[in-house]
Parts: sequence; structure tokens; C-alpha cells
Amino acid sequence: MSNIFIVEDDALIAMLLEDMLDELGYKVSSRAANLEDALVLATKDDFDAAILDVSLAGKSSLPVARYLDEIGMPYLFATGYGTAPEGGRNDQPVLSKPYQLEQLGKALTALAAAASQRT
Repeated sequence: MSNIFIVEDDALIAMLLEDMLDELGYKVSSRAANLEDALVLATKDDFDAAILDVSLAGKSSLPVARYLDEIGMPYLFATGYGTAPEGGRNDQPVLSKPYQLEQLGKALTALAAAASQRT
């Protein structure tokens, strides 16, 4: 798991996340700032996992999560709300904002471990 798809509507948070991922040894495959672009990139881009902001300019990222579930792609939610969006899977990892480098690294390691158990 080395290429990460970022779905984040706040440009500063997205840039910080890119820097953190780079420091942890991951590559950012692409980045989407709204639901529409995220849905398109999810179907066309080559990535190993995704980090989804729960709320994208007032719209839920749940449609992207559901698509990723359909194709078996691992992802985690990043949110300042503390929980995954209503209607999402209960077992889905959630990274609470604001997060630090260590928390992001642990979350991605756990995501990779969970994904390897499903295959």
C-alpha cells in the first residue's frame, strides 16, 4: 500500500496531508476537493488506499466510500466530527482531525493490516 488517494476539500489540510504522507514514505496518486471529482477519480485513478474527508463542502463522502467498498479498496475517514458518516460501515477506521504524523502513520499501518486480512 503505497499510493494514496486524498479526498479533502480544505486545500491547506490537503497540502499538509501530502507532506505527511511523503514523510511516511507514501505517494499521493491524486487529490480531489469535491464529491464529483472524487467519484470520477475513484473510478479512473490507480491507488492502493484512500483517505476521505467526511464532509466535502457540506456533502458527504459516503458515495465514494460505498464505491470503494464495492471494489474492495481500503480507505479511512478523516474528520473533525469524530465519527464516520451516518450510513457508513461501523468498522471503518476514523482518523480524528487535527491529527499528527504519528497518528496518521498508525492509522495507515492498521488499514494495511486490515486490508491484508480481507484478501
